[in-house]
Amino acid sequence: MLWGHMRRPPATTRVLFPEMSTGPENPWLTTASAPKGMASSLKGGLTTVELCAGGGGQALGFEQAGIGHAALIEIDKNACATLSLNRPQWNVIQADIKEFNGSAFKGVDIVSGGLPCPPFSVAGKQLGNMDERNLFPAMIRVVDQIRPSAIVIENVRGILDAVFEDYRQFVGTELKKLGYQAGWKLMNASDFGVSQLRPRVVFVGLRKEHGEHFSWPEGTGRAPKSVGETLYNLIVANGWKGAKAWCRTADEIAPTIVGGSLKHGGPDLGPTRARRAWKGLGVDGLGIANEAPGPDFVGMPRLTVRMVARLQGFPDSWHFAGPKTHAYRQVGNAFPPPFACAIAQSLTSCLRASRKRLRIAV
Repeated sequence: MLWGHMRRPPATTRVLFPEMSTGPENPWLTTASAPKGMASSLKGGLTTVELCAGGGGQALGFEQAGIGHAALIEIDKNACATLSLNRPQWNVIQADIKEFNGSAFKGVDIVSGGLPCPPFSVAGKQLGNMDERNLFPAMIRVVDQIRPSAIVIENVRGILDAVFEDYRQFVGTELKKLGYQAGWKLMNASDFGVSQLRPRVVFVGLRKEHGEHFSWPEGTGRAPKSVGETLYNLIVANGWKGAKAWCRTADEIAPTIVGGSLKHGGPDLGPTRARRAWKGLGVDGLGIANEAPGPDFVGMPRLTVRMVARLQGFPDSWHFAGPKTHAYRQVGNAFPPPFACAIAQSLTSCLRASRKRLRIAV
């Protein structure tokens, strides 16, 4: 059997940032995720306005958890085309959220999004609030206009660095003025079945009447598939004779997929350090291929956009619009759908439990 000999990375429930487990910046505990098949039972009217929707990773995860989309706000025309291509019924609005007025969506349950990462990424200059791409103030303004029950924002691990402690407190304080309890938590996409080492910070804000019912989702407890297992049928699609041998090399999960930004980054798998990690898996990270290797290909293959999308947890039925560079950037910057779905399920359980208690109290 092809996969019998392959090493699987161990499943981990280790806290990557133990000092953020509980405390003033994370008031909530972690509990088991909603069981498989629960999404359908959770459906029932919750809606979100998503900011910086990108290529749809978070939107798809929320949809899988039964949450509807009142609007998806995105500035990039190619990403907007991707969203409309896959879900023609979605209300996709191409706009800069610095100029977006959320007043028309007052009363929507959730404001969600993946705000730009470069202001806080260790791969950049970490200018934080001084970076023109920092959109936390715009998010707070939109929350003030909509007044949702909950807020969910995804960002990079770097936002938890000590240099941004004052800024995190600023965000929490501003939302507290609006009646929200806030928390930050570092989690890894691989704990939710994604074949990639992708630590991400999730920020949650809840109106005070809902806060006691929330808990962070726990991972699946199962090891994700290796790169070789995940991509075998794609890498062998053109009859590459070396596919089985390559899979024996690609026997671990992927390093963090890097999408770059509008200012920097092209269609490749990241900077030098990332490319070294890909090389250890038998992948040429210097570029993105247009198709799988042919029968007589020799050397390390490059991945296609579809292959990278699968490593991000996207289903093969989800298509990306635009030229290769723009399509890859959408994939590389996405919030993996299975990860987003787990967060959305915890949030849905919280809001349902809270509203049920409030109805009983009345």
